[in-house]
Amino acid sequence: MVKSITENPQGQFSVEDYTVFTIMLGISTAIGVYFGFFQKKKNQTTEEYLLGGRKMKTFPIAISLIASQLSGVSIMSVPAEMYSYGAQYWIIAPTMILITMIINYIFVPVFYNNHITNCYQYLEDRFSPAVKKFVTFTYVLNIYLILPIFIFIPALAFSQVTGINIHLINGIVCSVCIFYTMLGGIKAVVWTDVVQGMIMFVSCFLVVVIGVAKIGGLSEVFERAAAGNRLEIFDMTLDATTRQTFWTASVGNLFLWTGYLGLSQSCVQRIVSVPSMAHARAALWIFCVGFIIIMTLNCFTGIVIFAKYFDCDPIKIGLVQKADKLLPFFVQDVVGNLKGMPGIFISCVFSAGLSTMSANLNSLAGLIYEDYIRPFKLFKHTDASANTTMKLLILVSGVYCIAMGLIVEQFGHILQMVVTIASVTQGAVMGIFCLGMLWPWANRHGALWGSASSVIVMSWIIAGAQMAISNKEITYPPKPTSVDGCYEYGFNVTGNEFPTLVAPQEEAAFSIYNISFVWYSTVGTFMVFLVGIPVSYFTGSQDMRNFRPKLISPLVHWLLPEDVRQNEFSLKPENEKLNTDPIKEWTFTANETEKYKERHGVIEQTL
Repeated sequence: MVKSITENPQGQFSVEDYTVFTIMLGISTAIGVYFGFFQKKKNQTTEEYLLGGRKMKTFPIAISLIASQLSGVSIMSVPAEMYSYGAQYWIIAPTMILITMIINYIFVPVFYNNHITNCYQYLEDRFSPAVKKFVTFTYVLNIYLILPIFIFIPALAFSQVTGINIHLINGIVCSVCIFYTMLGGIKAVVWTDVVQGMIMFVSCFLVVVIGVAKIGGLSEVFERAAAGNRLEIFDMTLDATTRQTFWTASVGNLFLWTGYLGLSQSCVQRIVSVPSMAHARAALWIFCVGFIIIMTLNCFTGIVIFAKYFDCDPIKIGLVQKADKLLPFFVQDVVGNLKGMPGIFISCVFSAGLSTMSANLNSLAGLIYEDYIRPFKLFKHTDASANTTMKLLILVSGVYCIAMGLIVEQFGHILQMVVTIASVTQGAVMGIFCLGMLWPWANRHGALWGSASSVIVMSWIIAGAQMAISNKEITYPPKPTSVDGCYEYGFNVTGNEFPTLVAPQEEAAFSIYNISFVWYSTVGTFMVFLVGIPVSYFTGSQDMRNFRPKLISPLVHWLLPEDVRQNEFSLKPENEKLNTDPIKEWTFTANETEKYKERHGVIEQTL
């Protein structure tokens, strides 16, 4: 247990560990070189660079989604969540089934039926350019705030176990990510994600299996976890201020992850890069299964860590500063003597960070080019110039991430603030898309006022909550831990202030600032509807004379007036070759045709 740490201190990384880590970076680099030089077409189009020509394979896209959605922060923090607060968070795993259904049958049909490549273009088509610009700006701002953290946290873990300067490793790994993302485009991003996803699975699996074996088997793990009250899953408390309950973990995370997976450009870009809607749905279902498996392993790792230290909390005796650093500590303690295992673990954390960073770099480049560079017509926009511009944007964004590492290190307390700021707009984005796809009468006034109100209200709630947390008015005390077993290992805990098996309790009157952070996206989403629907009504609602039915989900087409549903015509492929197109049948209103041709080029069809 703790004794093994004193005998095998952190900071010892074997040759085998360095070899494993170097191989991971080498494979990522090689994939970028392959797709950048050997698989690249002579005249590569922008669609091929960003979407792989819409011919990406289903399984690699699914694995890419898994790898990029589980960032290095998630790999480190989820076990800490389970260790400190119990198994409630695991409910997100089965909830992903419902999330996948929502995305597959509400969002995906709309994106495919409108030939969407930039998901925020939908907001311009449905509402107005102003709505699109508002949401696009918030997305770009949020990604730039969070992006440096995705790779800095793994670099911090690497520095802790090796002693290598954190900025050196941060710069090296970021450079590798910039290189393969810039050269290979979406194909390099996806295939490196596949490799990194496999590393993540193998690492999580090995850490769990070896950890369970060292403790004495599954029965011993569950016995200790049950005794420590870490297996409580169905806490049906309706108190919204409780940090984690069944309802926060299921309903709260449903809104959070639906927006995160189904309405972020980095995800939508890959979802629409497969040949058809059927392929997209299949990819999402494969993602769902893989997510459940890896999230379950990641959650169970936290339970195993608790079982390992059930009678000697390393946080309380000062071996670990905070719960987020428990996983590297546990790996070094339990498998540090196995040559190569720490290297596999570090590769896992970096794989999660690299996959998230590369996906966001690629999508940001396309989004910034299309929305902020192309409209100004500063130069002749050809496929070649567009691809060159996007590569430069990836380079600049990557260098920004390296530079921001200096700030993240100096002001470590801003990490939580950055994530919190990002959640200010998550509900607004989720709400505005749902309003557009599920409520035909919503108009641009309702969308703008609804989303703006959501951002304002959530800013107020979150700012107040953060002030209360900094003033210790709001705390989230963890479940109790013990130090009784520490005497066996020579740690004298007599006279310390912490109690044994007693967690601090807090009783406070209800305040809006006290609601669990998991509910932020839910509250923000409903704010859009609460304001957007009445404003739309009092400003004349949506003009149905020129309404395009394909802009709302097929599930609510029955809400449309009969004449609107009939105001469509079909574009049928004239030969079998065109059936390979991502959309086998498009339907447009007459007013939509010219706009579609202008955006995507004239498609010769037989009507």
